[in-house]
Amino acid sequence: MEKSRPYVILSAAISIDGKIATRTGRSNLSSRKDLIRVHNLRKSADAVLVGKNTVNVDDPLLTVRYVKGKNPIRIILDPAGSLSIRSNVIKTAQKTPTMLVVSENISKDVIEKFTSKGVQVIKCGKKKINIRKLLKILGKKGIKKIIVEGGGITNWYFFKEKLVDEIIIAITPYVLGGSTAISLVEGVGFEKISNSFKLKKIEKIQNEVVLHYVS
Repeated sequence: MEKSRPYVILSAAISIDGKIATRTGRSNLSSRKDLIRVHNLRKSADAVLVGKNTVNVDDPLLTVRYVKGKNPIRIILDPAGSLSIRSNVIKTAQKTPTMLVVSENISKDVIEKFTSKGVQVIKCGKKKINIRKLLKILGKKGIKKIIVEGGGITNWYFFKEKLVDEIIIAITPYVLGGSTAISLVEGVGFEKISNSFKLKKIEKIQNEVVLHYVS
């Protein structure tokens, strides 16, 4: 791992067939006990990161609720700066530190729309967000550990750039199916089977199995 960037943990709950959401976007796969585990993980991190689509579909708070602990900084990747100001992360930005990462061609009016709500806007990348550059920026801001909570396209960019240091996946007892249901990793995909991780730990939580892999 590059010393100048944060440690990256990719965290997700998936169905038995590797989906993180149904074809209609429903993603409430985890049991309450697994959610407690997830929120314990969140409170241990400096930041939690998701893509714009995750916010649009789930409208999450991305805070620590099932356990006591400090909320991580919330980071949303939104190249076009099109996130709704009515989303939960924007509405609560005055209370919980929130960063919106946009491309460099975003207008001042768009930036002002978010900064007026208490959101810190970071420009990174010309048309698409430069993930590697972003992590260096976040590292300089004192962020040492990030939890990436997807979705599938965001996960792909982190794997593509080989920026995932650890994977924690909860396998839940569901089969979702569907060619349009979202998989853990979307995007173009790799041509060769070479992006290998080492199994570090296996946990059983009631009817779920949590797999811990490290790079």
